[in-house]
Amino acid sequence: MTRYFIIAAALPLSACISFGAKPPPSLLTLTSTSALSANAGQTVSASQAIGIAVPTVPQAIATTRVPVSVDATAIAYVQNALWVEAPARLFQRLLSETIATKTGKTVLDPKQTALVPAMQLSGQLLRFGVDETSSNAVIVYDAVLTRDAGKTVMTRRFEARSKAATITAKPVGEALNLAANSIASEIAAWVGEVK
Repeated sequence: MTRYFIIAAALPLSACISFGAKPPPSLLTLTSTSALSANAGQTVSASQAIGIAVPTVPQAIATTRVPVSVDATAIAYVQNALWVEAPARLFQRLLSETIATKTGKTVLDPKQTALVPAMQLSGQLLRFGVDETSSNAVIVYDAVLTRDAGKTVMTRRFEARSKAATITAKPVGEALNLAANSIASEIAAWVGEVK
């Protein structure tokens, strides 16, 4: 009898256990508007290759949540909006795809350490979220382009904005995707000018 009482007492407790928050209906990602075609490939010299590093980020965007700048000193997050993975990694992939398509350069992933490209693009993703006052998706990226084994260093700040219809998951994701593609095209044009 005591054994059955213990099992019966444990049943209501199992209904209270939770292994994390309820996931949102869908996850956000970035999609390049300048995609490489299937089976595209090339053979180039190291002078035509570029390495693109995953950007460093401040703590506010070192998460899969989407930050909203409420004012100069306060940040909130868009409800039910989560990236499929860290935005820095998504942005690096989108940059790689756009630069490869628009410049014709071979883009190497940082994990391909055996190969040393002539150029390296790194930087800091300072903003990657929404401004509550204007409802704009805002991306700010400080780029550092090095050449000749680090003998030449060029820097430039890039910024892009795109209006979100509302500050909810889907419109914010769409606006950030537009802004990310816009800034990636500008960076590709800058990289393409460098000889």
